[in-house]
Amino acid sequence: MRFATESSHGRSLTPRIVVVGGGFAGLEVAKALGKAEIGVTIIDRHNHHLFQPLLYQVATAALSAPDIAEPIRKILGRYPSVQVLFGDVTEIVTEARILVLADGTTVPYDILVLATGSQPFYFGQESWARVCPGLKTIEDARTIRSRLLLSFEHAERTTDPVEQSRLMTIAIIGGGPTGVELAGSIAELSRHTLARDFRNIRPEKTRIILVEAGERLLAGFAPELSRYARLRLESLGVEVALGNRVEAIEAHQITVGGQVIPVALTLWAAGVAASPLVAQLGVGLDRGGRVKVESDLQVVGHPDVFALGDVALVLDGNGQPLPGLAQVAKQQGEHLGMALARRIDTGDTLPAFAFSNRGNTAIVGRHAAVFESGRLKLKGWIAWSAWALIHVYLLVGFQHRVQVSIQWLWRYLTYERGARLIAEERVEPGSTSSPGAAPREPLPPKADPAPALPARTD
Repeated sequence: MRFATESSHGRSLTPRIVVVGGGFAGLEVAKALGKAEIGVTIIDRHNHHLFQPLLYQVATAALSAPDIAEPIRKILGRYPSVQVLFGDVTEIVTEARILVLADGTTVPYDILVLATGSQPFYFGQESWARVCPGLKTIEDARTIRSRLLLSFEHAERTTDPVEQSRLMTIAIIGGGPTGVELAGSIAELSRHTLARDFRNIRPEKTRIILVEAGERLLAGFAPELSRYARLRLESLGVEVALGNRVEAIEAHQITVGGQVIPVALTLWAAGVAASPLVAQLGVGLDRGGRVKVESDLQVVGHPDVFALGDVALVLDGNGQPLPGLAQVAKQQGEHLGMALARRIDTGDTLPAFAFSNRGNTAIVGRHAAVFESGRLKLKGWIAWSAWALIHVYLLVGFQHRVQVSIQWLWRYLTYERGARLIAEERVEPGSTSSPGAAPREPLPPKADPAPALPARTD
């Protein structure tokens, strides 16, 4: 094993490689170096790798958090040369090549890989985060699930028809893949699973409003697939409001197109921005807070500092930025990990990264999805099957693939959902902490606030 060592002159013979972020990109870098028996340290503020593309299913009670999360130490435990540190990197001192953690610990590096992902972006309206949660972490998913289920519980108890109507109105802001998948999943939860659970309300009458500022849903897909997604959602009872920008979000209501709509819960799926950590490199960022990198994924102006995934601005062959998808991050991590191993072993220069698009997909509802890869465009049951195969394949760990596959099959046959647990503190309807109004800590101030990227990190 080649760990970092020093010569008599104090210079590293084998470079100290540090990866910040345990998502798709960071894990692939660490695994590739681990296979080559090269020492690497990976740092993450969570102790688990999260499969974000299925996080909406945790939020809508279709899966449990352990189904889509795996401890980072377990994933990398087979590689003795890989060290895992649990910590939050708050500062990058590029001149000294040192990382500073939240507790004051310092970690030196010779080669730095930044793969810290993204976070919800509220277009400068950070106060909206208190009443309109985004979906990036397990905590977010559990919060959404609890507030969603609480709204039905409180509606069951109230005798006020106006309040009951509010408690059964859910708004989703953003018509990208995350918003579409949330809307479809909530519609199926209310119209099938919960319809048999209550006596005083009819969950199948739940009003679900999907607000999109653009002229169509799923703007990254072909127009015919966008039309299919809209029609499919409308068949589930979802109200699709296109060409409408949300003007205000409050605890119990939203304002869209000048109209005030009372709601129980508002969910944010309209935009994300890159992690603010990369702003500390002192280089120019794009509108989404991403840092520009060379063709070999090295940050412009910073030798031996690399950026991957949602924090990196990487252009395709047509000069367009690569999207924030799981397959992009995974391929970048695999590429860089193997390239660094070859450079350390043989001194080879780092090759340029080339993305191989394996298609883009989004689920709309029960046995309904869209799939697009080049000229191939699929919708309906065939696309749904492709979506399921792709997501099961990308899951980390054989046991997760088996568990999720069995649960999906059971759901398909029975309409049942097992993870209908309320894990948030109980509150009374009408209180300032009722569903849709429970306070959340505001997001920490960004070092360099950036406008939004298209919503989705898949």
